[in-house]
Amino acid sequence: MRKFFRFTSILLFASVVFILLCNFWVVYKTRDLNYFSIDDLPSNDVALVLGTSKYTEAGKQNLFFKFRMEATARLFNEGKIKYLILSGNNDSEYYNEPLDMKRALLNLGIPEDVMTLDYSGYRTFDSVMRCREVFNQENFTIISQNFHNARALYIAQQEGMHAIAFAAQDVPGGYSWRTLLREYFARPKAVLDVHILRPSLDLTTNIEIKRK
Repeated sequence: MRKFFRFTSILLFASVVFILLCNFWVVYKTRDLNYFSIDDLPSNDVALVLGTSKYTEAGKQNLFFKFRMEATARLFNEGKIKYLILSGNNDSEYYNEPLDMKRALLNLGIPEDVMTLDYSGYRTFDSVMRCREVFNQENFTIISQNFHNARALYIAQQEGMHAIAFAAQDVPGGYSWRTLLREYFARPKAVLDVHILRPSLDLTTNIEIKRK
């Protein structure tokens, strides 16, 4: 029993160290590619806008979504991007992140003909990989919040893509501690996906699941 607890303690300690190291490494490797100022942001033809739910679990407006869409519209109006790939989860006829993003951006004055919807961006890894493999883009600007951008940039960087990112306005402190906590575990998963696991994903189709 003593050996079991000792082994469990060592495993737990190693896991915590691995998670912390991965978080440090992902942020460190991408620190110069994540921009906070529009004036400093280099221009790119294409932006990859990463999806999230329009509403919170409580049915309220999701500020991550709101600020992300506002940042996208501002970059377009400032001439920093020309075309948008809206990549998110569309796993049922009742949940369609790309379509929600399109509607929000139309309301912000962005023309429909500059938007391409990626309905199979189930995870950040999928969105980044499909940007190149499905939409033939290797040079692009990622748009999401700062904490999310680091992971997306790391995936793109390690896969040989030339991506930069713009950090949308962050949410107030304490707004969604679960999202930030989840990111601490998502970054090690991204490291494993890129270097070891190589998960399978759809790199051919782009079909919207519509309501009947």
